[in-house]
Amino acid sequence: MDRLLTLKLDAIGCEAEAWLNGVPLARADAARPRALVPIHEYTLAGANRLELVVWPHPRTARPEEPLPPLRLVADGHTSASLRILLPRLGNGVDEASARTLAELHWAPPAGQGYTAPVTLHEDVQIPVSFPRWRWLDAPPLPAGATAALRAQAAALLEQFHGALSSGEISTYLTATRFRTEELALAYQRPAEEATARLRGLFEGLHAAGRAWQAVDAEALVLRPLAGGRLHELLGADGEPALRTEPDEQGHVQAQPLRVAAVEGRLYVLR
Repeated sequence: MDRLLTLKLDAIGCEAEAWLNGVPLARADAARPRALVPIHEYTLAGANRLELVVWPHPRTARPEEPLPPLRLVADGHTSASLRILLPRLGNGVDEASARTLAELHWAPPAGQGYTAPVTLHEDVQIPVSFPRWRWLDAPPLPAGATAALRAQAAALLEQFHGALSSGEISTYLTATRFRTEELALAYQRPAEEATARLRGLFEGLHAAGRAWQAVDAEALVLRPLAGGRLHELLGADGEPALRTEPDEQGHVQAQPLRVAAVEGRLYVLR
């Protein structure tokens, strides 16, 4: 593989979020005005739905409890842009050195009123060939996590927490095998190498005495993605629910989990 399909998100004077095929992939704001994310594992053969959301709702917002819209007036200096680029590996990820496959741009003139969140979208054909990912065939669940689904998700997190805290890494590696295999396929890397890297990461954390944060089942947020086919497991702060306690420098090792519910079981697919 000599090219890396990459999403580039820029935000000036606002917060913006980039979505691809119903999955949020990046946020940009004043603290981090640019985000670059490889997107092979969320890209489809054929039409892809690209979305740019300006002033998005918090990640923890519940779809069954819609937040009121926010009415704003543009100052002429606020803008957001989203591009899908195809740079060669080793080259810079920018419009000058990479092919632009799709883009969305928002820059309202000064004095124009608008209601946030603002969503721009476009269906684009991306000239790449990927297999049909498993998450596309997961059954969509209705908005609002049921008590049973929340209990399943909390139990899965507790299982991972207990295993990783004791240094028993195989439980996590086995449960995330589908994700590992598809990521390896998406980026043309051996799945065994990806598994070995994960094992090395967890072994290093355990050897260093890094503790995993306790699971707070009451605060657990299940964020629906891809039309309800996936749910992202988040803490009350909108960050991944499975993560270590901060180290002395404040660094946290987080493990994002996006799961699908199929015939009463949860599968980690992203």
